Amino acid sequence: MRISELSPELRRPSAEGDSQPSHLHVLEEIESSVNEAESLSIEDLSSLENLAIRLRKSLSNNSSNLLLSDSAKLQVWKLSYRLWNACVDISNAVGVLSTVEAGYRGRIYVAQAELRQIAAELLLLAKSPRGIPAPAFKSASFFHKAGLIWHDLGRLDRAAANFEQATDLTSSSRAEGEDEKRMLLDLNLARARTAWEANDRSLSIALLGRSKNVLFRSQAGFQALAEQYLQFGKLSLKSSSEGLIDASKLLSEALDLCEKGISISTGGTQDLERLKARCLRFMAAERLQAEDYEGVLSCVSVLRGIEGNEEHPSVGYVAMKACIGAGRVAEAERELREMMSNKRVPETACVSAAEAFLAAAGAEAAKDIMMMLLGRCRDGAGAALRVLRMVAESGSSAVKAMAAAQLASDDRVVALFVGTMAEKERNAMHALLWNWGAEYFRSKEYEISVELFEKSMLYVPRDDDNRARRSNCFRVLSLCHLALVQLDRAQEFIDQAEKLEPNIKCSFLKFKIQLQKKDEEAAINQIQSMLSCIDFTPEFLTLCTHEAIACQSFLVAVASLSILLNLYSPGKQMPMMEVTVFRNLITLLHRDSETEQEILKHTRRVRARMNELGTESFFGKGAVGARELNWFAGNTWNMGLKMGKDKKYKICAEFFELAAEFYGACSDQNEGKQAMVCKSLILSTGAMINAEEEEKVLMTDSDVKKAMEMLHSAEKMLPAIPLSASDTGDQLVETSTMFFLHTFNTYKLLNRLDDTGNQQLQLIKCFASTNACNPNNLLHIGLFASQGRRPNPEVSEFALSKCLSSLLESPAPNYKMVSMVLRRLVGMASLCAMDDGRRNEAAYAVYRQAYQIIVGLKEGEYPPEEGKWLAMTAWNKSGTAIRLRQVTTARKWMKMGLDLAKRIPGMERYIGGMEECLTNFEKVCRPE
Repeated sequence: MRISELSPELRRPSAEGDSQPSHLHVLEEIESSVNEAESLSIEDLSSLENLAIRLRKSLSNNSSNLLLSDSAKLQVWKLSYRLWNACVDISNAVGVLSTVEAGYRGRIYVAQAELRQIAAELLLLAKSPRGIPAPAFKSASFFHKAGLIWHDLGRLDRAAANFEQATDLTSSSRAEGEDEKRMLLDLNLARARTAWEANDRSLSIALLGRSKNVLFRSQAGFQALAEQYLQFGKLSLKSSSEGLIDASKLLSEALDLCEKGISISTGGTQDLERLKARCLRFMAAERLQAEDYEGVLSCVSVLRGIEGNEEHPSVGYVAMKACIGAGRVAEAERELREMMSNKRVPETACVSAAEAFLAAAGAEAAKDIMMMLLGRCRDGAGAALRVLRMVAESGSSAVKAMAAAQLASDDRVVALFVGTMAEKERNAMHALLWNWGAEYFRSKEYEISVELFEKSMLYVPRDDDNRARRSNCFRVLSLCHLALVQLDRAQEFIDQAEKLEPNIKCSFLKFKIQLQKKDEEAAINQIQSMLSCIDFTPEFLTLCTHEAIACQSFLVAVASLSILLNLYSPGKQMPMMEVTVFRNLITLLHRDSETEQEILKHTRRVRARMNELGTESFFGKGAVGARELNWFAGNTWNMGLKMGKDKKYKICAEFFELAAEFYGACSDQNEGKQAMVCKSLILSTGAMINAEEEEKVLMTDSDVKKAMEMLHSAEKMLPAIPLSASDTGDQLVETSTMFFLHTFNTYKLLNRLDDTGNQQLQLIKCFASTNACNPNNLLHIGLFASQGRRPNPEVSEFALSKCLSSLLESPAPNYKMVSMVLRRLVGMASLCAMDDGRRNEAAYAVYRQAYQIIVGLKEGEYPPEEGKWLAMTAWNKSGTAIRLRQVTTARKWMKMGLDLAKRIPGMERYIGGMEECLTNFEKVCRPE
């Protein structure tokens, strides 16, 4: 039977004619779409997606206009179920096919989820047809299932909307059957999970609380709700300290529900008992994190009292940790021994438990515990080696290392490695302890490394073949004690090493010990004695310098560099050039603060030596000399930048002047070097000007002349600096900045001379015509020219007008800056030196320009506050004209203010009053 045959009223056309679709047409559309859905296969993905779009459009456009009869409602109900079943078939078909691509499969799931959503909404459209029992619950069931599907797809917002719709449908109906009650519980739990994943924890927990009202004394219901509480409690355990409180409450609720479910159950309660055991286990872990050790032990006691429950391997570990925390060392040891005897507990867990116990019980129990671990392995040297390796590989820990060191030094363990039969294991044990000690040495845990290095020597035979190895051990032990500032012990060990095998390394280590003792004279003498060592090389003097720097002993560092310089002689082959020593000396000075004067002094010496010996002779030839010269140039440049940042402008100016000389001395005077010379000169003059402003001392005529000459030299180089469309990024910004700084510094210097107004204007006009000029520069110049000791209104007006034009020519003008320029131009027009009429016309021209700019802009694009200021000040100017009886001027300003107000958001409440005022004004006054 077709939809049109269901009821006579469906065959009548719509009362509104063709503009509204008839009920018959709508239902036929839906039925046609459902028929298509039932015939689709998984290959028809595009058809499936288009079908969902078509159904959604049909439902959205017509749902509010449909007033269905009971027969039509029943038909819609059937169509909904058919559509749902078609989606189930599609989902099942996709699930059994392994050849479907993951992305394609995901799109199918989304499309069929949308169709299920439409099926649920069809039931909502049909409402309550006659003959359908509990229609609200059936409709809610569809929304619940659709919500679960959206949740699985990660669409939490749509899942929550479905669950809320299902809750609304069931809230006005009474749940009669057990299935309906279980659906209410499942609906609450689904809402809670969705809210939890959406980080709405308070709603999630509140929904779990509501679920207690729909448990209907069912063991399955109690178990489902308890399981959800348990899952949320486990998740809360991983949260912050605040989350521990929530975890405790959630786990307590889960445990309480398990006990209530067990108390009301008449049949088997094995599942609830197992769930209760899990709750107790996680509650014990939560109490352990909260350091409630008695609570942990109570949970463990109840857990072990559950009949038939197989204890989880982690329970003993938790119990042992709680006993340790509660100070019950004997009980903790008993728990540990039970763990050791339990073969189900992995060895790594035993090691971790032993570590925790040793941390509490102290070194006296270390051997017994380690022997327990050794008992779990086979006997012999191999077993002991495996135990030590297991402890080493289980992670870095001071307790493990010390326990391993004590075990390695035990006579019973050492005896296992005696003899040629255990040579391989003995070497492996030495390597293990040595490498482990080296790891702690690198992590600067020297006390542990000393223990391990000393114990490793127990596995080195005392014969001539191992003399070098024992010397190496003594030297490393000396290093460890040196790091621990146990200088006498370090001296003792290095003396022993030197007896076994004297060399430059031992002599150098003695030097380090003297440095640590702050005996600078002895350290310098040790440097002198190093020269007599057979294996001495000049590189050790460089090492001595580095060590002295590390110990903050600059006197020794200087002495080391001086001794190195004394080794230089004409024709003698040396590892470093004289300039390198200078560079190291300046680098050394950089390590300390407040040394800029010393750096400047040595930099002057380098410049003097460069001029005395020649650039190539002093710095070197080729790439090496270029690198050295570039280093000094770059270092001097960086010092200039640093001094400028620290606002030490006087010394900053000299550094930049030296940088210009170094960059100028480069033989490869390419564009980059010329640019650096130019920048150095510009920044040097800028620092001189800033020094004058900072120190409030006027520059002398000679300084002004020198600065002008430097700027003149820089001006000759500016055209050589590339500034074109090919320049991008920071290079273009930096080059433009140099052009601006040159112009700005020149302007400031001209400001100190008389009758230079025209020169300043020509300077700014010349700068404005270059590609380097940008609106920010012009705004800066315009603001500066309008202030200061000698303001120049002509320069200011030109710069601001040019800035405005440049801004408006931009594809995306910065209207905030535009408004700032307009406000400044308005102020300048009001203060210009001319009669009131010309001043008034100049101001009006600015307002007119502002109005033309605002017209056509989007709402809020022009700063609203600036727009309000323009409108109100224009309107207020009419008041002055009225008082002066200047009717035409007043009318002009009133219209300007009103026109601006109409274009500015937020001025709506003023427009009515302004229009009324203008109307009254027109009635009273006639045009002049």
